[in-house]
Amino acid sequence: MTAGVSTPSAETGLATDAVVKPERTARNRNVRHRLLVHGLQLAVLIVLLGGWQLLTQTGRLDPVLFGEPTGIVGRLQTWITQGTSLGSLGQQIVVTLEEAIIGFLIGTTLGIVCGIALGRIKLLAEVFGPFIKVLNSIPRIVLGSVFVIMFGLGLESKVLLVIVLVFFGVFFNAFQGTREVDRNLIANAAILGASKWQITRQVVLPSAFTWIIASLHVAFGFALIGAIVGEFIGSQQGLGNLIRAAQGTFDANGVWAAMVIMAVVALLAEWLITRLEKRLLRWRPTQLSGPDL
Repeated sequence: MTAGVSTPSAETGLATDAVVKPERTARNRNVRHRLLVHGLQLAVLIVLLGGWQLLTQTGRLDPVLFGEPTGIVGRLQTWITQGTSLGSLGQQIVVTLEEAIIGFLIGTTLGIVCGIALGRIKLLAEVFGPFIKVLNSIPRIVLGSVFVIMFGLGLESKVLLVIVLVFFGVFFNAFQGTREVDRNLIANAAILGASKWQITRQVVLPSAFTWIIASLHVAFGFALIGAIVGEFIGSQQGLGNLIRAAQGTFDANGVWAAMVIMAVVALLAEWLITRLEKRLLRWRPTQLSGPDL
């Protein structure tokens, strides 16, 4: 074999290295960027909590009224090891999650179905549009009080309030997503002989799916808010009742501790919804602009 002539295997190896090295460099760059972001987030958290603790220790803030980070940690430790005044901490979390998840699932389903139906059928939108706008304008805390009076302090009143909060957020996204579908796609599907149901299922729903999934990020937050507010208005157990009990005894650390638990639950739910979004929308082109929130 003459010198200077490369073999096919050598050329393949060079081509593979040319592809792998940029990918490895981009992956390392992404890892460094994530570490930078997490480090800055941790620094912001340390500054906020450290400043809060410093202000309470120097007397600038009254720890009885504003609480303090060390007191919040102590309250959480007490609740975990000894339980709360309402029972075990796990039971309070389970009660609130049960209300939030049941209401979230029902409200999401109703919002998607009604949003697509009204978006596709003009007559339904004209008939029910004013009623939906009126219901959406009613303050939710008023509905919470009505539900407690009608259904008592149990699960039903909290679930209904969660359904109302979740429904409108999902409904308007599904409705708008349905209206934003390219009319040329619908017309082409109709020309090819697709029925209205086939157009809805195979054209409209996939096109509106991005809108619907985006609404779920906000909807679960509303579900937690609905469960907490409903418990705060009237309940026997749950994180909302725990906050109300802490407020009644001027226990600021207890209020903040319950809010920390809510934040952890919300972050876990957001992580799960993001994973679901990435799995269901793998066909969507990668977004090139704007940070993930």
